[in-house]
Amino acid sequence: MPEYKTPGVYINEVAAFPNSAVVVETAVPAFIGYTFKAERNGNSLIGLPTRINSFAEYVESFGGAFSPKFKIEEDKVHPPGASSIKIGAATINVSFEAHNELYFYNSIRLFYANGGSSCIILAVDTYGDKQNGLEVKASDFTKAGGPLEILKKTQEPTLIVIPDVVKLNEEAYAVYPQVLVHCSSMQDRFAIFDLQKHDETLNPEEVAADFRSRIGDHFLNYGAAYYPWLNTNVVDDDELTFENLPDTLSDYLEDGEPKKICQDYAVEFAGLKYLIKQRESQVKQSDYAFPDQLISLKKNHHLALKSASSNYKAILQHARFLANQLPPSAAIAGMYTMVDSTRGVWKAPANCSLNEVVSPIVNISNEAQVFFNVDPETGKSINVIRPFEGLGTLVWGARTLDGNSDDWKYINVRRTLIMIEQSIKAATRAYVFEPNDANTWITVKSMIDNFLFNLWKQGALAGAVPEQAYDVQIGLGSTMTANDILDGKMLVCVKVAIVRPAEFIVITFQQQLQQS
Repeated sequence: MPEYKTPGVYINEVAAFPNSAVVVETAVPAFIGYTFKAERNGNSLIGLPTRINSFAEYVESFGGAFSPKFKIEEDKVHPPGASSIKIGAATINVSFEAHNELYFYNSIRLFYANGGSSCIILAVDTYGDKQNGLEVKASDFTKAGGPLEILKKTQEPTLIVIPDVVKLNEEAYAVYPQVLVHCSSMQDRFAIFDLQKHDETLNPEEVAADFRSRIGDHFLNYGAAYYPWLNTNVVDDDELTFENLPDTLSDYLEDGEPKKICQDYAVEFAGLKYLIKQRESQVKQSDYAFPDQLISLKKNHHLALKSASSNYKAILQHARFLANQLPPSAAIAGMYTMVDSTRGVWKAPANCSLNEVVSPIVNISNEAQVFFNVDPETGKSINVIRPFEGLGTLVWGARTLDGNSDDWKYINVRRTLIMIEQSIKAATRAYVFEPNDANTWITVKSMIDNFLFNLWKQGALAGAVPEQAYDVQIGLGSTMTANDILDGKMLVCVKVAIVRPAEFIVITFQQQLQQS
């Protein structure tokens, strides 16, 4: 207030409106995993949460795809997850070499293909400098001072996605409970989990039962699980070449021209590599064109083999098929983002088709889904992804892992309440250390009332009138005692009726007598 001691005209501006609560972001996934590189402006990004807004930004800072190595073996013992090819009278299996199966880069592609926007990338290690693949380790995700500890200091993420962890199979299920503990302690984020990859040695019910027995019983309402994996087409035809196949490739090609192409390439490649090594000792690499010639030689060799050998094309097709089998969590995170931006976080993220997805790797029937959706004993619901003729591949479930809880059964209920809690928490921070009196109470109540009224108008809260949708209580004798005020506590009680999905629609038909 100015001091009125000098004659004149004074202006006093009075606030007409109370502070308003603003809806916080609801779909900012934190992806934790392995990247090709992790560098921006010469600074390392390993262990540093980095926000990106597009796939181009990701490539700029974290590099390109992991280049897997495949092995080709005669079908004496069919390894789990292998893809079999008939070549002449023989059957061969194409499968990944050890430590050559990573999903992070392709998962980011799948995330953006399904509506993804801003996200946080947290690289735990890089594979661009590894010559023989990279071993996924549980300790990279759970160690003291690791990514979960780092993310505690980052307020932006609202979802946690760790696609590479599922490569650990059963050991991955030891990581998931720690993620649930992290989400519960932060109270502002939700986890999306993958189950093991389906193969011929396990049936879907066994995969689900194993997951339920290992995930634990704590903080289940802060996570959701999805099954099965997806056959995608994010890996294009020419992304894999002979460089991804073993040196014994020529043993599986037709006699004649294909083998001669391989022999000629080996001679030319060795000669060019020798010239490059010689020239590197004389001048800088940028001063001559041999590396460009090497790239051109590899490309021409790949195209020549494709045109001359049907076996080569078949082997690459099966290798690409394996590379395109991805865990669903990243696609689900993109779908969450799309639903939140178009409908709102209160819309159940289900009955939505997935882009860049050909099919689930295993078809779950309507009868089989009963085992996944409802588990009377543990309540650990698993959301199934199913193909529907004419509709595509749809997410056909919207339950958290806490499937027996009437409070937290549905994903949209959990995530909507997280949004409401964090929005009101951020708005009321301005009133910390304000006088704990009736004026402050009325201001805070009005602010929360206005926020919830707007949510009710948008359809987030259930009720014919606002009084049925929410209730805000604050004040002495209502939520506080005199001792609470003396202790500096301002207690607010907020009750909300969040909309729930129509998971089961039952239509009853009955004949009636003819009226005329």
